[in-house]
Amino acid sequence: MPLSTYLPEEMGSVAIAPLGPVEAGSFQSFFVIYTAGKFGIDDSGSLKIVHRFASDLGRLQMDDPEGANYVSAQASNGAVLHMEYDLKRNFRPWDKTLYIKVVRGFLSEGDRIVIRIGDRRYGGPGVRMQTFQEKEFQFRVLVDAFATYDYVELPDTPSIEITSGPPVIYKAVLPTLKRVGETFLLGLKGEDRWGNPSAKCEDTFRVTSTRPVENLPDEISFYPGQASVQIDGLRAEEEGDLCIDLVDMDGNVAARSNPLRIVAKTGGVSFWADLHGQSQETIGTNNARSYFSFARDRAFLDATVHQGNDFQITSEFWDELNSLSREFTQDSRFIVIPGYEWSANTCLGGDRNILYAEEGRPIYRSSHALVEDTRDLDQDANSVEELFDKLKGEDVMVFAHVGGRYADIRRGHDRKLERSVEVHSAWGTFEWLVEDAFEMGYRTGILATSDGHKGRPGASHPGATRFGAYGGLTCLFADDLTRADLMTALKRRHHYCTTGCRAVLSTKVTLDRPADRFDDDPALGGPPDEQVTEAVMGDILRTDAEIATFEIDIHAAAPIERIDIRDGLRLLETWRPSEAEDMGRRIRVIWEGSEYRGRGRETVWDGCAELSGNTFARIAPINWYNIEKRLDLVSPQRVEWSSLTTGGFIGFDAWLDDMVMGWLRIDTPLVKKTIAVQDIGREDICLEAGGLGRRVRVYRLPEENPHKRLKLARKIPLSPDRDNALYVRITLEDGHVIWSSPIYLVP
Repeated sequence: MPLSTYLPEEMGSVAIAPLGPVEAGSFQSFFVIYTAGKFGIDDSGSLKIVHRFASDLGRLQMDDPEGANYVSAQASNGAVLHMEYDLKRNFRPWDKTLYIKVVRGFLSEGDRIVIRIGDRRYGGPGVRMQTFQEKEFQFRVLVDAFATYDYVELPDTPSIEITSGPPVIYKAVLPTLKRVGETFLLGLKGEDRWGNPSAKCEDTFRVTSTRPVENLPDEISFYPGQASVQIDGLRAEEEGDLCIDLVDMDGNVAARSNPLRIVAKTGGVSFWADLHGQSQETIGTNNARSYFSFARDRAFLDATVHQGNDFQITSEFWDELNSLSREFTQDSRFIVIPGYEWSANTCLGGDRNILYAEEGRPIYRSSHALVEDTRDLDQDANSVEELFDKLKGEDVMVFAHVGGRYADIRRGHDRKLERSVEVHSAWGTFEWLVEDAFEMGYRTGILATSDGHKGRPGASHPGATRFGAYGGLTCLFADDLTRADLMTALKRRHHYCTTGCRAVLSTKVTLDRPADRFDDDPALGGPPDEQVTEAVMGDILRTDAEIATFEIDIHAAAPIERIDIRDGLRLLETWRPSEAEDMGRRIRVIWEGSEYRGRGRETVWDGCAELSGNTFARIAPINWYNIEKRLDLVSPQRVEWSSLTTGGFIGFDAWLDDMVMGWLRIDTPLVKKTIAVQDIGREDICLEAGGLGRRVRVYRLPEENPHKRLKLARKIPLSPDRDNALYVRITLEDGHVIWSSPIYLVP
């Protein structure tokens, strides 16, 4: 659908050579050879050679034979061909299209068109392969033999296997909150330069811990063919924070884990989840079984959800997803929550994510746009109002999402069902959606997901596409790792989220008198659940207290750059661990924001920074995930870059030779400004650029920042006539950001 099905076996054949395997992100050259079938191809007929939307294969071009990604085509009978490449000239998910038209002559049966993808004959490097692994990378071939623009897809398509490269970094992953004596798992892996778990590791490391850990081996070895190692059955018998290191044979730390906090046996713990991603059955990469396996065994998640676009989910695939959910769910080990992405056009409410408490529930699609079987058309919910109406009575949690489409929560919101909004994914950072919720008086939690399309839930490196951000994660507080407990945590907003890092975070409010605590929004009219004097993140309290004590406890793997303490739309305080006298020769230059809310939100920041009367000693990138984008210190006085943002921030640190002398010139398409070096201090210099939070920020940092763990407490006066929504936004020096769900203090 919606291609012609007329005699596909008579429309010719296609072969690819060589067949691989090839390394992800490497430059290659290969042939796609089409042989005409019984009908040939008539004058002005054409081929479409298509590959997936999710692929970040180098953009094919026909203009520069000496450049990367050059493509040529030749007909064996001398027919004249015309080629174009378009990112969206076919039906999703096979959007990306190499179009080849016979513009003079025709093809007969047996004639061939030889397409050289990554043609190296003129000095070019070849085509850069997609940057992530795929067992069967396909070019599908569609034939318009009769020059009617009615295409038939060839039935057999050969494929190329794309594999990981050698490791450039090792990672050690722990949970973040466990009880004394409770067993836990350490996940270990090497990643290639594009973020793929490497199957080419061949190293041995000593394993050390900052606190005693039972059953921790002294040494661990990686062998070729292993993409990860898991050490289970670990246990700590004393409270406190610990990290685990991998130390190479020269005594260098190759990887340090995220911090793990061991707490008393009473109380809840935390679990990490990626609540949104897709597989090849919709618009992603690799199949759904591989998706769940990766989340568990490569990303070391506790839980995940497959969120395919509803208008691509057939009834058969919905049944398969429910079956896989049952199969992969194992209490205390790994939980799959059944669900889907309701993907209506923005004018009808935009994207929502549906999470069910159990399998076997209906799928209420926004449309049947790419689902041929319309027998269940009466179950469709075309608008967000219809969706919420159909979900009434279901044991379900909904959150608002921003992808290509964005959720218009001003158009529709259900306080009972829609418990959170998404602040970050691989599509970017969307704090404006959180602000929409505050402006409308909604009482929602804040979460982050990957919305990954590259088959890497929980470790969603953006690769080389316009997905410029690393995928997000959500940390859920629950008593135990069961689906019921995780759903309760989601409904109560007991979670925080990050741009992909794992950190320990708790926030708490203490009052001087009892308050009513609600699990559900009290605007729904239900009774309180209990009376308390303390609240944790996500809680809703009704109180007449005048002052609240707001406590923050954070332990991260990277130094803390700043903590923004917020009350809904109001910034109460920006707290930095370093004082003005601690500032060194290091400045940070970052650019951030997006064009607008929709698909074209990308903002291009290609530009440079120049020093006069001073010099750059060195630079270091911040959030520079796409290694195809340039960041170069081209001279002691000039930095050049190519970069784009989709809401979050990217930039660099620069160490100057002098912090008094000279001028810094910033030159981008949106911002051009000269700043005196002596004016760059601890506080941000903001150069606004319109759009949604678009700006350049320049500020000074200490040479070294040792502050990875901090505790803060603030006395906050409460407004008696509006919601007080207390939460934090924490920025780490490595570029990661952490958001807590608000604690709502309601008059």
